[in-house]
Amino acid sequence: MAKDSRRIRIKRSVRSKVSGTSECPRLSVFRSNKQIYAQVIDDTTGKTLATASSLKLAEKMPKKEIAGKVGEAIAKTAQEAGVQTVVFDRNGYLYHGRIKELAEAARNGGLKF
Repeated sequence: MAKDSRRIRIKRSVRSKVSGTSECPRLSVFRSNKQIYAQVIDDTTGKTLATASSLKLAEKMPKKEIAGKVGEAIAKTAQEAGVQTVVFDRNGYLYHGRIKELAEAARNGGLKF
């Protein structure tokens, strides 16, 4: 079984249980080889409330540090949108490395999950 198809199977399983509401939206993380993206999504209306990505960061640094910066940015933009608590959707990735760094930085930035 290929790594990506395994991730998609895990993603479907997690998404069947995790859903964001207007009171507690979903913090979804996508990781590519070069970039990392985070979105705060209200699944009841299908709207994205806040976004952050590593595309806007111009400085060169290790990928884990970039993930931390994106976590801080998503926490800041989510709080500006009035979001305090979220449910974390790791999107089928292991809670390790860049995903863990982003989650911990978002927690330190003030998001509760």
